[in-house]
Amino acid sequence: MTEPRLRVVGRVESPLTDPATAPKQGDEGAPEAWLVFDETYAPALRGLRTGADVLVLTWLDRADRDVLVVHPRDDRSRPETGVFATRSPHRPNPIGLHRVRVLEVAGVRVRVADLEAVHGTPVLDVKPVLDGER
Repeated sequence: MTEPRLRVVGRVESPLTDPATAPKQGDEGAPEAWLVFDETYAPALRGLRTGADVLVLTWLDRADRDVLVVHPRDDRSRPETGVFATRSPHRPNPIGLHRVRVLEVAGVRVRVADLEAVHGTPVLDVKPVLDGER
């Protein structure tokens, strides 16, 4: 079996620097942030428009990849749950999934709303939200 090879296409620029104090979800008070893409991927941004909702996939590089069970939302009063049934960043493959709104596209920089990823987080991909997706 061939091992997957991911390419980091950009990085997050955000005022959020500490995962422990960052919002757990984007709609919980996440600030505006920038997705800054490598120049190599500038053509891939063609067609990305202000006002569009997109899914940003990130590599949660500060996550613990050995965690399989968590208390959801770090709440010890909640029962332990397997990470595949949670949105925990700590998991075997720490891929972040973030629904954000595009506020501005400026060259290889894309300003977005509601991104809870911390400064420096690697960006793996961006995909449009299709009608009917929640």
